[in-house]
Amino acid sequence: MSYVSEPLQYLDVTVENAVATVTFNRPDVRNAVNDAMRAELIAVLERVSDDDAVRALVLTGKGAAFCAGGDVAGMQRRLQEPPGEIASNGYRRQKQTHRSIMTLRQMGKPTIAAVNGAAAGLGCDMALCCDFIMAAESGFFAMSFIHRGLVPDGGGLYFLPRRVGLVRAKELIFTGRRVKADEALRIGLADRVVADADLLAAARTWAAELAGGSPLALSLSKSILDRTFELTDEQAFALAREAQSICYTSTAHRESVAAFLAKTDRREPKK
Repeated sequence: MSYVSEPLQYLDVTVENAVATVTFNRPDVRNAVNDAMRAELIAVLERVSDDDAVRALVLTGKGAAFCAGGDVAGMQRRLQEPPGEIASNGYRRQKQTHRSIMTLRQMGKPTIAAVNGAAAGLGCDMALCCDFIMAAESGFFAMSFIHRGLVPDGGGLYFLPRRVGLVRAKELIFTGRRVKADEALRIGLADRVVADADLLAAARTWAAELAGGSPLALSLSKSILDRTFELTDEQAFALAREAQSICYTSTAHRESVAAFLAKTDRREPKK
């Protein structure tokens, strides 16, 4: 299926039961990210974000890996550029990387990384910027940038310490070592671990459960929660007041109150 105006070469996209599944599709290179995949990812994520028919997103990889990080062959080609252009070209490419990461991070819908196999380097960063991480038993994580003489450039410097704490984040980034699924669950790097065969179905089911409430209330809650660590308590309270004032006017709130009082439906509204 093509989810954007141009055919997709490096991503697969399906939508079922209001859950979009975006799959990295370069299995021959363990779904390493090149410039073309990055551009496709931005276009797809922006479309998913704007599509009211989609209530949640699952991000996964085709084949034996979630995403092995940046395309090392592309790194080699870039090193052949004129020395004076390497930094400026790299800066432009980084802006695109961060655009894809922030589009995923700021999506007002639940996002789940369904990690099958390796989530290394940029792949680990992309998993971390999702709201939740579900790993297959064979899945593993590695902040492998250090092995290429690089720093985490896809948000890992920000996201990882918020998941596992500053000291453990330093250890994982300084060593670039592999973290298997069971350890990832134990240290908070992953939220759930399931059998390999169950990964995608379990992630989609969880995504649908997370997206079962009011889309407006969910989006506003997510927006505030993602900034909580940088806010004072009063700033967080102020944002909550503003968000609640908006929710008071929503159809979802009106219908749920009426249904509750009429004792016709005590479940949370889905629209």
